[in-house]
Amino acid sequence: MSTYLRQTPALRDVLCILLDAHEETWGLRVSAASGRPTGTVYPLLERLERAKFVASRWDIERDGPGPRRRLYALTEEGRAWAQSKGLSSTPTTSRGKS
Repeated sequence: MSTYLRQTPALRDVLCILLDAHEETWGLRVSAASGRPTGTVYPLLERLERAKFVASRWDIERDGPGPRRRLYALTEEGRAWAQSKGLSSTPTTSRGKS
């Protein structure tokens, strides 16, 4: 893995949300669930994707109004990595701080 992932509280929160998700989820939902701003969440999702810990795709089946959503999910490698770091589906208590 060539991407450096510093284990910050924000990264831990994002990983916990993704661990808890039972299906693909979009970045704004991760932001809302973690209490982190989108300016923190989207760069983390991008880094996780470059590290092959997260996979993403455009939601082309969406029929509702508004722009398409980018859907994110942990890969098997990402799930194993997050769990090896002792993470579960419970975000840290420092939510809302970047």
